[in-house]
This record gives sequence, structure tokens and C-alpha cells, in this order.
Amino acid sequence: MEKIINFKRFKNDDEYRAIILTVISGIFLLISWFGLLKDVLPFDPAIISIVISGTPILLEAAEGLITRFDLKANVLVSIALIASAAIGEYFAAAEIAVIMMIGEILEDRTVRKSQESVKKLIQMTPQTARIKSPAGEKEISIEQVKIGDIILVRPGESIPVDGIIIKGHTSINQSIITGESMPVDKTVGDEAFVGTLNHLGAIEIKAAKVGGDTSLAKLIRLVKESEDKKAPVVRITDRVATVIVPLAVLASIVTYLLTRDITRLVTILVVFCPCALVLATPTAIMAGIGNASRKGILIKSGEALENAGRIDTIAFDKTGTVTSGNPEVIDIISLNNRYDKDTVLSLASAAEKFSEHPLGKAVYLKAKEMSLNIAEPQKFKIILGKGVTALINGKNVMVGNQKMIETTEEQSQFIKSYENHGKTVLIVEVEDSVIGLITVADKIKNKSMETIQQLKEMGINKILLITGDNKNVAHSIAKQIGINDIYAEQLPEGKVHVIEDQLKNNNKVCMVGDGINDAPALAISNVSVAMGALGADVAIETADISLMSDDISKIPELIDLSKKVMGTINVNIAAPILINFAAIMLAAFGIIGPVAGALIHNLGSVLVVANSSRLIKYRMNHSPQKKIKNLNIHYPLKTER
Repeated sequence: MEKIINFKRFKNDDEYRAIILTVISGIFLLISWFGLLKDVLPFDPAIISIVISGTPILLEAAEGLITRFDLKANVLVSIALIASAAIGEYFAAAEIAVIMMIGEILEDRTVRKSQESVKKLIQMTPQTARIKSPAGEKEISIEQVKIGDIILVRPGESIPVDGIIIKGHTSINQSIITGESMPVDKTVGDEAFVGTLNHLGAIEIKAAKVGGDTSLAKLIRLVKESEDKKAPVVRITDRVATVIVPLAVLASIVTYLLTRDITRLVTILVVFCPCALVLATPTAIMAGIGNASRKGILIKSGEALENAGRIDTIAFDKTGTVTSGNPEVIDIISLNNRYDKDTVLSLASAAEKFSEHPLGKAVYLKAKEMSLNIAEPQKFKIILGKGVTALINGKNVMVGNQKMIETTEEQSQFIKSYENHGKTVLIVEVEDSVIGLITVADKIKNKSMETIQQLKEMGINKILLITGDNKNVAHSIAKQIGINDIYAEQLPEGKVHVIEDQLKNNNKVCMVGDGINDAPALAISNVSVAMGALGADVAIETADISLMSDDISKIPELIDLSKKVMGTINVNIAAPILINFAAIMLAAFGIIGPVAGALIHNLGSVLVVANSSRLIKYRMNHSPQKKIKNLNIHYPLKTER
């Protein structure tokens, strides 16, 4: 960790050094402009600016040509510098060098700002941890922490590892990782992540991930990938820059042969430099990735960010994506006058007390929530795919589905009516008599309906719901949240076939899932988004984009940001090209000289960086006229008993 921090400081030292040298260079440029020190120095002060700011450009260009024959912008800049100095236009040469250095500093600053969230996370990560052991508390370095260690975290302290809370309850600020604006309440059994801030009570955490396996390491790895990968637009502008270099040389030679004016030749070389074009895409991409990372949206590459703005089809997984994935009891129905609702739930929860099944746990937790008396079962048995049986106070109690418990025609119709409304029904039987029903459902995330509506307003009308659940449940939930295309009862390979069919129709597909069962479908989509990446390693490996939280409303933000980035890139490319061609015409007719040409050329570079930097603080404008109330809708969690 310390190495990472030192590396960042080293980068900042280079930036400060560049700023100081550019300021000094700029001072001598102004001295030359105003004619100061004319009687003191035996040469033009602008030469000092050329040496200070021009030397790095010349060295970099020479290295690129010699080692890689790299015809990029710095080659043309170097030619313009040398040509300007050769004809005695020292101020023009110095002005080119100084403005180039300013543009480079602005670009570095844009990139640095885009990575602020990572730096903050590094700075917030404690270098020590307080370990709890039988011998008492002991403070050790973070490198010494092992999986399974019990760590005590007091209020106001940052959490040093990824782990599970085993004692205490608190509120934790996770905004640095997940982008959530509000602190999240946590208690025993909940996950806590490295670098997040403990607000309230003291808690004990059992270390689950340390070192390179922590969420911090994942975050740094994702940002590194986003730096290393270039978008296709980046590669296109690089190729254009390579073509422009020989064209500029040719255009300047032709102009000189026609006019025999060396000044026009130099001016064309100056204004032809493709600096702004080269800066156009990387500055916008990095600013966009930085903006997204502060919102808890981690984008692996510029290509993924670019593609996100071009999608016309979105496929959503169901459980854990549009729903919370946590079943809960919705209805308790008594079918026997001798047993009221509380008794039905009490007996069912006693039978499910030792069950590890999600539906059984939901029943048990509901009884605890209602402070009901939960008896200790004398016997307990799980029947896979059907339910459980138990001996409660000398009575045989069964809780399960219709594969296990026989029902009358009337009861079956009653059960079917609940299932048609999107609820899973558990039958409760005592001594071979059905006494009641308990419905269990998985709740739709609060923002799912609003998110679907926003996507439609953005022009994405082809929205799919792909689920392994049955047809009735899938149609029920899709109708509630506004999705028209439903693919139910799909196994992982079935989801892949659905995505493949969309791709064959030339649709640009984005798959949104939890990154586990959906990994194959995520892998073949044009753009893949994994929900809650902190909890799923496969999401980091498979998806192009990872949402650090389970907030589905970040999907429209992602698409809107991508379109904004692409729009910014288009402006960044078009504006400098128009400015440069106008300047070339003026130079060819002798209207402007090297100094004016350098000012016009470098103005384009500064405008590009300034335009890209606006993306760092860009926010999506939500449509206030079409707000949708968050509804508390439930539907069944399809799980065999």
C-alpha cells in the first residue's frame, strides 16, 4: 500500500516540477514579448523558454522516431520549433513550446482529477488494525492481518479489511466505494469493506479478505485496466495524427515552392500540429471514467464507456438485479378455525428453525420479528425439493409445497390464485390436516420501475427481462415494472441464446446481471454490467462495467454519461480541425505569421482540455415531470423445496 502512495506522490512531484518550469519559461516569454532585458542579455530571452519547454518535446520526438518510427504530434511540433528558431522567430518557437507544456499539464490534471476517488480510498485505508485475541487487544500492521482475525473498529475509524460483522451494529459510510450518498446501517452478518468509515457503534469484524483480495485491490485493478485500455476513437485519432504529420510537411513544402516565403512554410507547420486532435479523446475518456468512479460505477476501458452510449437493447437479470434477492413473508392465511394466523406462523417457524433454505429462513425471521413463541423441534428432517417435517410439542408438523402435502381442489385453486399474483406459497400441515398457507416473496428494488421508465425516456425501448423463474412470475414482475419482452425459465445457456439472437439482429446489447449465473451472457454482450461487484469476484473478471453497489438507477446515469462523453469527443475533434484549417488558409495567403499561428493552434488544445474537464463534475438531469412513485411490489423467489 505504501508503494502505491509513494508512486502517486512521485507523479505529483513530476507535475509540480513541470508547473514550475513552465512558469519560469512563461516569464521569459513575456520578457521577450515586452522587449525587456534587451540591453542586458546578448540574445532573445525567448531562447531560454525554448530550451526549458522545448527540450522535453524534442527529446520525446527523437526517441519515438528512432525507436519506433513514431510519427505523432510531437514530431510536427519539433519541426515547427526548429523551423521557427531557424528563421529567427524565437518568440513563435517559445510560444509553441510553452503552450504545449500548458496543454500537457492540463491533460495530466484532468487525468489526476479523474482518479481522485482511488487516491481518497488509498489515503483512507488504515495502515494498522486492532486485533482482538484471548490475550487482549493488539495493534498490528495491515500486512500482518490474516483471514479469520477478529478486528475491533471503533466509531470514527476506517475499516482496515473486508470482512463480516460478528458483533455490534453501526452505520457505515460506503460512498468512497459504492457511491451511495447515505450511510448504510450494518449489523451482525453484514459485510464491511476496507476503506469505509464506521460512524456509530464499536463493531467486531472477522477478516474475510486481506491483501490483494480486498475490495480496494479490486478497485485499483479496475482503474489500472481503464488506464491501460484505449477506446477505438483513441486509436482512430492516433492514426489520423500519424497521417497529418506527412501531410503537414507536404502542404508546407508546396506552399513554399509556390510563394518562396519561408515564413508561410513555418506558419503552416505550426498551425498543422494535431495536438488538440490527439488530446480530444483521452482527456474526455479519462474525465468520464473518473466521474463514473465517484458514483460507484467502475469502467474497465474507454471502449466500454464508448459502447455504453450506443446500446439500443438492455437485458436485465431478475434476482439481485431488478429484485433484492431476499425473500420475505407477505401473507399468513389460516384455513382452520382452531389455528389463528400467529399460531400458523409460530408452528411453521418452529419446523423451519434449523432450515438453511432461504424460504425457511424467511418464515423463521418473520416469527422472530413478530416476537412469537418459537418452540424447539424434537425431530427435524429436510425433504429436498419439497419441504421440512418436524415434531413440535408432540405433533407432526409439515411445511412445504404441493409435491409434499396433498391439498383439496378448493385449496389448490386458492394456492394458484396467490401464485398468479407473483407469490410463492408454503403449505402448513399439522397431523395430516392443512391448517394454513404462508406466502413468501422477493421484493422488487425501489428504483426498478423508475429506472425502466428513465431508459425508455432516453430512447431505449427494447428492454428484456431474462429469468429462470416460471412464466407466471416473470410476466407478473415484468408487467409491474414496465418491461414488455420476457424470457422465462431460462438456464444460463438459455440466457446466452437470447443475447445471441439479439446480436444476430444487429442490436447493440447491454446485459445487466449479478455476474455469477449470468457470466456467460455477460461475456458475449456488447456491453456487460455487473451489479454489486464488491460481493462477486466473477463480476470483476467478466463484466466491462461494475456497479459497486446494487443500485439499478445507476444504469441510466451510465448511459447518459457515455453519450455526454461521446458528444464531448465529437466537439473536441471537430472544433480544432475547423480552427486549424482556417488558420492554414490564413497562413497560406500570408495573413498570419508563426506567432499568430502558434497562438491559434494552441488555443485549440487548451479548449479541448477545458471542454473535457467539464465532464469531471457532470451530473445527469433527471426528468422531474415524469416522476414515478416507488412501489412496494413483491413476487415469488423461485426456489425448489
